[in-house]
Amino acid sequence: MAFSPITHLRHFDIAVPDYQKQVEFYKNHWGLTEMENDGGVTYFAAEGSPEQYSVRVRQAEEKRLDMVAFGAADKASVDQLASDLIAKGVKLIGEPDDVRTLGGGYGFRFFDLEGRTIEVSSDVEVRKHRKIEEREAIPVRLSHVVLNSPEPEKMRAWYEQHLGFRLSDTLNHPHMGDLFYFMRCNAQHHSIAISRGPHASLQHASFELRGIDEYMRGSGKLLRSGFKKIWGPGRHKAGDNTFTYFHDPNGNTMEYTTELDSVDEDTWHPSIFDTREPETSDQWGTGGDMDEFIAREMFNDPDKGLFVPPPV
Repeated sequence: MAFSPITHLRHFDIAVPDYQKQVEFYKNHWGLTEMENDGGVTYFAAEGSPEQYSVRVRQAEEKRLDMVAFGAADKASVDQLASDLIAKGVKLIGEPDDVRTLGGGYGFRFFDLEGRTIEVSSDVEVRKHRKIEEREAIPVRLSHVVLNSPEPEKMRAWYEQHLGFRLSDTLNHPHMGDLFYFMRCNAQHHSIAISRGPHASLQHASFELRGIDEYMRGSGKLLRSGFKKIWGPGRHKAGDNTFTYFHDPNGNTMEYTTELDSVDEDTWHPSIFDTREPETSDQWGTGGDMDEFIAREMFNDPDKGLFVPPPV
């Protein structure tokens, strides 16, 4: 039985000043498929995913996270969620209606606790996709999105109370408190995560590859192409997934991963992992320990796209 009105993560949308380099990065290096391009907005799909697109890139003067989009089961679920959010005092950008982006559907947008734009939709047209073959080092699908927050405890509570997400695991440091909340809306260990940071921003977006070999080949291809590696290859303890993190041309962090845990709702109990233990950040020991330098590299620039409520 579903525990959240959210079924899955659909896509994330970003605005970037160096638009052409970002488009070239996703198309020719990251391994995504260009679906539509009007000269100022480009939609990219992951070849193994039925989603119409996994990331939308928009040309803009300032870098920002435009939106994070999730799926819902049907129109009735969309309408019910909208009613529930209104009752809880959440500001909607618009009432549920036809979605006018690639693939259509039925949905609405609203602001989360820190002013990010969130979309929930159903009935989006399914994209013709295919099985990713052995040694094909391109993403199968979008895996998860991580958000930096100066108040992660409040963000965790908001996503639990308003969107029905559940906590899977926590990363903690005895002197700094909780640093990372992994949150799920389905059997996948996490579709979003909340990371403690100095400001609200996109921490990273993660794409899943077919398997270990494809993940390593993809990581190696990015390294040979000269893109800045931040951390990896390695294997996290929470989620048990592999990781290699890179900076894209606009300074956002993008991750290649594979083999993320699935959760049995009847038996799963969230763990608290101590970040002082080397195996917490990297079970293999190949990527090295998480440190302040790596953390700073993932802080990103403060998000310029947050909604700030007018003074009362």
